[in-house]
Amino acid sequence: MWPFICQFIEKLFRETIEPAVRGANNHLSTFSFTKIDIGHQPLRINGVKVYTENVDKRQIILDLQISFVGNCEIDLEIKRYFCRAGVKSIQIHGTMRVILEPLIGDMPLIGALSLFFLRKPLLEINWTGLTNLLDVPGLNGLSDTIILDIISNYLVLPNRITVPLVSEVQIAQLRFPIPKGVLRIHFIEAQDLEGKDTYLKGLVKGKSDPYGIIRVGNQIFQSKVIKENLNPKWNEVYEALVYEHPGQELEIELFDEDPDKDDFLGSLMIDLIEVEKERLLDEWFTLDEVSKGKLHLKLEWLTLMPTADNLDKVLTSIRADKDQANDGLSSALLILYLDSARNLPVSYVLMDTLLS
Repeated sequence: MWPFICQFIEKLFRETIEPAVRGANNHLSTFSFTKIDIGHQPLRINGVKVYTENVDKRQIILDLQISFVGNCEIDLEIKRYFCRAGVKSIQIHGTMRVILEPLIGDMPLIGALSLFFLRKPLLEINWTGLTNLLDVPGLNGLSDTIILDIISNYLVLPNRITVPLVSEVQIAQLRFPIPKGVLRIHFIEAQDLEGKDTYLKGLVKGKSDPYGIIRVGNQIFQSKVIKENLNPKWNEVYEALVYEHPGQELEIELFDEDPDKDDFLGSLMIDLIEVEKERLLDEWFTLDEVSKGKLHLKLEWLTLMPTADNLDKVLTSIRADKDQANDGLSSALLILYLDSARNLPVSYVLMDTLLS
């Protein structure tokens, strides 16, 4: 299958990732791939998990542990600045979810195939010529990390690749499913964090300037920075859409803000199945990957209702907390499908440009 997977990846790069990079920055508007060769080394599937509980009987959910280390030849350019760069090798490691749905009574038994990463995969790219590319005026604020984020986020939930296998399947409903729920995250406070700031050439340990990064899929939130405090109080609220469970997790990392490189203060990963089961969790969580530190969170699982019968009750309940969130707390969710357009006007500006 690998040669055909490579054809699909090339199409993905040209039709999805290339426009995404162009739209990320005005100076990248002429970005394009000039050559895409993924190489002959196929990806490995190191493990498969199949879900048999809490799933619809007309679907099969697989989680594949994907590992790819391959030599490749990918060339890109930005015509506006006459700059070129390339990729010699790519590594990617992560959990790819494959959903087979709907199951049908005729061959091929499966109506469509959906692929996506549950969280941002580990992606490493060995660039050639990237330094020259990032010296271009307007691009010097970018980095290879930002470029990796642009690429990887287009492969992470809620973005998904959906391939119909029969003609009558409702592809829009599979590609843009209604969220399973909304996770309201009260990012409250932390205690006993590590002091990372040092004085007198490292002889005296001081405090930290902590902040948090919260992720659910490709939805990312960053808290404010609390200066010189090992017991910070943020009292901030965020809301994230949850599209898949089981499998999705809440990821939190704490950092100490520094002028050069921010120091790591701990992390936390919470299975959203537990939050959905409890509906409300208000707990202190011990931070992982560090020697000390705790984080106080209040997590609410909000279920989407098909009617507005309980809207007044919901509005009343959130008034007390409305000042905690920068954008206010949500009481409802608007889902808009942009289906198609007809009889659009001809772009005369483009024609004038071509004629001139």
